[in-house]
Amino acid sequence: MAKLSVLLHQIDNGTVLLPEFQRGYVWNRDQVRGLMRSLYRGYPVGGLLLWETEPDQTAVRGGATDGGVRSLLLDGQQRITSLYGVIRGHAPAFFEGDAAAFTGLRFNVEDESFEFYAPAKMRDDPRWVDVTRLFTHGLDPFIKDFGAMPEKFAIYLGRLNQLRQLLEREFHEERITGPDKDVEVVVDIFNRVNSGGTALSKGDLALAKICAHWPAARQVMRDHLEGWQDKGFDFSLDWLLRNTTAVATGRAVFTALDTIPADEFEVALAKSVGYVGNFLEAASGRLGLDHDQVLMGRYAIPVISRLLHLSPGGRFADAAHRDKVLFWYVHSALWGRFAGSTETVLAKDYEAVKDSGVDGLIASLERWRGGNLEIQAHDFEGSTKGSRFYPLLYLLTRAKGARDFGSGLPLRAEMLGRLNSLQVHHIFPKAVLHKAGYDRSEVNAIANFCFLTQDTNLVIGKRTPEEYFVEVEGKHPDVLASQWIPDDPDLWRVERYPDFLSARRELLAQAVQSFLTELRNGAMAQAEELAPVSVVADERDDVRVAQVKAMAEELVRLGYAEPALDSEIADPATGRALAVAEAFWPDGLQPGQGRPVILELDPEAADLPRLEELGYEVFTSVDALLGYATRRNESAAGVEAVVEQAEVAPDVRRSAGGADAEFDKAMRSIYDRARREANHHAGYFLSMLAEHGSLATARKLLHAPAVSDGFAALWERGRLDLTVEALVIQTRFADLFTPAEIDIAQHRLAQFGHQ
Repeated sequence: MAKLSVLLHQIDNGTVLLPEFQRGYVWNRDQVRGLMRSLYRGYPVGGLLLWETEPDQTAVRGGATDGGVRSLLLDGQQRITSLYGVIRGHAPAFFEGDAAAFTGLRFNVEDESFEFYAPAKMRDDPRWVDVTRLFTHGLDPFIKDFGAMPEKFAIYLGRLNQLRQLLEREFHEERITGPDKDVEVVVDIFNRVNSGGTALSKGDLALAKICAHWPAARQVMRDHLEGWQDKGFDFSLDWLLRNTTAVATGRAVFTALDTIPADEFEVALAKSVGYVGNFLEAASGRLGLDHDQVLMGRYAIPVISRLLHLSPGGRFADAAHRDKVLFWYVHSALWGRFAGSTETVLAKDYEAVKDSGVDGLIASLERWRGGNLEIQAHDFEGSTKGSRFYPLLYLLTRAKGARDFGSGLPLRAEMLGRLNSLQVHHIFPKAVLHKAGYDRSEVNAIANFCFLTQDTNLVIGKRTPEEYFVEVEGKHPDVLASQWIPDDPDLWRVERYPDFLSARRELLAQAVQSFLTELRNGAMAQAEELAPVSVVADERDDVRVAQVKAMAEELVRLGYAEPALDSEIADPATGRALAVAEAFWPDGLQPGQGRPVILELDPEAADLPRLEELGYEVFTSVDALLGYATRRNESAAGVEAVVEQAEVAPDVRRSAGGADAEFDKAMRSIYDRARREANHHAGYFLSMLAEHGSLATARKLLHAPAVSDGFAALWERGRLDLTVEALVIQTRFADLFTPAEIDIAQHRLAQFGHQ
């Protein structure tokens, strides 16, 4: 058994640490509240697992003592880190994470609850005690605070003393000891103990071994990753280790690093960083793939690192060689070459590189594809920026000199000058297509996208192609052809939209096939290098994008991880795209805790059974995901979550004339009308009415961090007049809501174009 005060002292002295392979701190505030509540009430909170090691046995985080046995936390990191942060008032030396999760905790001596500091609620109420102050300054400051409350004095001080006694709480300890317990054995134990979370990968284990002999390895790698991030590319530690393994060993498995000395690994890392830089220069300068959203197939890059390592000078032999490598790279990405058994495929490609260079890679890819490396029109049938063919459209735009509709200039940084920021333009406006009855996947079809400057996109606005194409072509002849627009004016009409998409897909496929053939043959190897441009989002009028963004921000506020947006999920067996998720948490909502989570708002376009089979937790509704996250936090805190809402002003009342009854009738009416007139069946809304009543339902929706699924669905149907927000702003219901609530409703409606 270990007393908490002793554990904290050992952390201060550097004798209790974290192994380098341990994940960072991922708890949120509700989990910290729940832990403190359980400890205060004397509930069990689990034991600790520690690994006793000698200083040279493994790398650690947070510094170390000069000698002697060290205890490394394997299980219990989140709990002990939280307690250290609350009690000491700062994070321990080994900390990696967000210290806000345990900063500012308050204890209410009246109702014995724990909450984090909220100025409006707590500033002038001495009953909300700063927990850290209690532990760092003792009871004395509070004797004075409660001296003016003689009837409660003894009770309050008794409760504070009970809280301070947590320092005497003993935790059951299990220890792993012995010279046979090396890093590999301990990582296996760690994975078994943490079976409910994300297991450490083979890469984690390999890096842990490397760090035992080169402690700075992980930080050096992180520095390189941050450098690429500054340039707009987001890579993982595991991915960089793949590149380094390829260079150091020529093998795909991380265990190949076991025989590589630390100094050789350091050299291989430096070389692999250089090879990646060479590739990124080629991908950006030749293909125009100059930012993270369009850098597809990144697990093809270790193969290119290996190829460059075997090439004289570590560079492409010439421009024709570079183009042929890029031809292979694009095709391997488009067909999901590395979506499945990565190590198996890498091993085959490393052998092909060794035996026959890039020609061997292309031949291997052709065999894998059954001899078919041609782009067909149907390949462009995907939708949203998460589709694997979205980067191909961007590549085509940049590399083939597509021109801006407004200026007629090619979309190149040096020609656009100050206007060098591009935006995705919907050729047929979203609002027009939604009004015409097209669904979301049709509206966001890749073939409905092109790239324009921000100014041009703004000038075109919501006009239809039938209106603005004639004007564009009159000012700048052939500019439409440069963007692969069908030249038949009849296809520019909204009612011919499906035919327009079909015709443009044919043009895009022909253009891509021609360009890729040029790459393979080296026909244009001396093409002028492309300078990077920036692509900025213009989603102000897309309620779904705004809804997902607000949801992501709320989940981050609740202590969950930030998701990847517009992410394709591929089948590891075939490389087939299973879904294009609006949001994706590959390591779970909290890294290391739970299954990967997907938000898929177009479930009919996804293979949900296969996703479930592969272990993904799939949500098809923003409301459902937010509700799940909130309930999860409530459970962690051990109490019902405090819903932060605007206070209801004293003059907001149910009118004597029955405005509340009239509002209830109106709420049920919009449900019926949405079903009849817009084919929207709002089952969740109906259940809210049954559970909370009309007024409470309206307030709950207004104070939600994101617009509801119902609001988004009605926006897509052009019927925001049937939303709760549209009812709230009606004059006859003004007495039922605060000015702040009415402002929220007005802002949402105006933001998405409702007059």
